[in-house]
Amino acid sequence: MGQVTAAEAILLVGGQGSRLRPLTVNIPKPMLPCAGVPLLAHQIVRLREVGVRHVILATSYRPEVFTEYFGDGTALGLALEYMTETEPLGTGGGIRNAGALLGPDPEAPVLVLNGDVLSGHDIGAQLAVHAAACAEVTLHLVRVPDPRAFGCVPTNAEGRVTAFLEKSPEPVSDQINAGCYVFRRGTIDTIPDGDVVSVERDTFPGLLSGGSVVAGYVECSYWLDLGTPAAFVQGSADLVRGVLRSVAVERPGAALVAPDATVAVDAVIDGGSAIGPGAVVGAGAQVSGSVLLAGAQVAAGAVVRDSVVGLGAYVGERTALSGAVVGDAARIGADNELIAGARVWTDAVIGDHAVRFSAPS
Repeated sequence: MGQVTAAEAILLVGGQGSRLRPLTVNIPKPMLPCAGVPLLAHQIVRLREVGVRHVILATSYRPEVFTEYFGDGTALGLALEYMTETEPLGTGGGIRNAGALLGPDPEAPVLVLNGDVLSGHDIGAQLAVHAAACAEVTLHLVRVPDPRAFGCVPTNAEGRVTAFLEKSPEPVSDQINAGCYVFRRGTIDTIPDGDVVSVERDTFPGLLSGGSVVAGYVECSYWLDLGTPAAFVQGSADLVRGVLRSVAVERPGAALVAPDATVAVDAVIDGGSAIGPGAVVGAGAQVSGSVLLAGAQVAAGAVVRDSVVGLGAYVGERTALSGAVVGDAARIGADNELIAGARVWTDAVIGDHAVRFSAPS
């Protein structure tokens, strides 16, 4: 069998990113800058690499942010279209809604990806498994040490999915749904149109109960759900350092600094940090494994580790951040310390010597 490809894909990008707030107050989660470009850009160029030429973005929250940045996709070498939900339809409903823009061939494979996942798995191999199994749907599955927080997806010796099990204190498999699917085009049309539908709770179990072939492609390469600030910071740093390859990162290294950022000669930028356009890092400051969004300022002597500093936010002299999130346009004065999951809301102001804060466990 020659190489199996898919010409079309749907990216599910309608979520509000509530677990990432305040970073997502002004911008949808898939559009957050990750290693210098929106997270979604890494997924789109990866789809282009495996032969996809038509991508549909299933949007809901702040859809104009996507269209203003990506346009018709010409700059990325493929065609982009947008389907916006006026009311949230769930994962299945979103796929069915976007399916109206797909080509007509009912047997064509269609890639469907969650818009908040970074993965290095072999999409071509997943497509080949789908074709060989004559499956209605083929899921990318990963193995995790503790699947209790995810639910599990067991498979038999032939690689067919046997069940979709909710979160359980005693899981029967270490395999979980990794958020990348290959659908037979005709299967998408069987999802109820206009209804709120979950593929995990409704579509996939329904296919199994009806005797359809649902296949699993198990591969445990790089995989990360960027649903939390800590995961977002890790994903950006991994892309910058080349732990996960992306053609959207031209030169992996210790840091990625925008050409118009200003960094003092004695400042230290490392650990895969990404310094955004117009950002400023002052004398003697240290930024490690962190993301500074456009216009962010880190004053002299400040230390920022494993943290995110939002658009136009300010971190004062000698202030230390570790595992913290500073929202857009927030201002933190001198000599503060924010650690262990602390979050400062958009536009908030913290004065000098005001706080040593860690989030409750």
